Amino acid sequence: MQTYPSLKTGTADLVRTFMARTYSWMAAGLALTAGVAYLTFNNEALFYNVMNLRLPLMLAQLALVFVLSMFAQRLSSAVAGLLFIAYAALTGLTFSSLLASPDVVPAFAVTAGTFGLMSVAGFVIKKDLSAMGRFFLFAVLGLVVAMIVNMFVASSALTLGISIIGVLLFAGLTAYDTQMLRNLALSGVTGEHAERAAINGALALYLDFINMFLFILRLFGGSRD
Repeated sequence: MQTYPSLKTGTADLVRTFMARTYSWMAAGLALTAGVAYLTFNNEALFYNVMNLRLPLMLAQLALVFVLSMFAQRLSSAVAGLLFIAYAALTGLTFSSLLASPDVVPAFAVTAGTFGLMSVAGFVIKKDLSAMGRFFLFAVLGLVVAMIVNMFVASSALTLGISIIGVLLFAGLTAYDTQMLRNLALSGVTGEHAERAAINGALALYLDFINMFLFILRLFGGSRD
């Protein structure tokens, strides 16, 4: 078990500033996604066009995530920020159809509560979670494969299992990513590098939240069947 050194005042301030910046970016992304989704859903013409262009929009989302993830250290913080905002806006467009579900608000509330608890756990827990990184990577890949298979077999039992595993997996990833960001802040990251890291960290937490929300929403919808 790894133990962390006691935080001196300067280091504590650095960690607090970095984490606050990261969560500010994430909150801005979620707010933009929610706002764009709401406006799109309530604009019939725009909603119709978005539904017709949903596949290209989703491909554009994947492209933005790829660029942000693969070239995070090469992009300036300004460019990385613009790409993150663009991704959040695109997600709002493609998520607009979800607002037709009566379960959106309760699913969001449960997601927010779960995310908050797991993020706090990741920040305060003493045990080093870095060794879990490879497990989470293979677990995500396995989940994607299971989802692809389920597209063909359409098993309700498999759908339920995927949803439960998805919630647990992204809850764990929330704690893992939070601790990794805390450790990065403890390393003394500052300046432009810190801003880029905050944006990249915000993207990771944003994806954890969004994916957890989707699986929880699926569980809520399944409970109605």
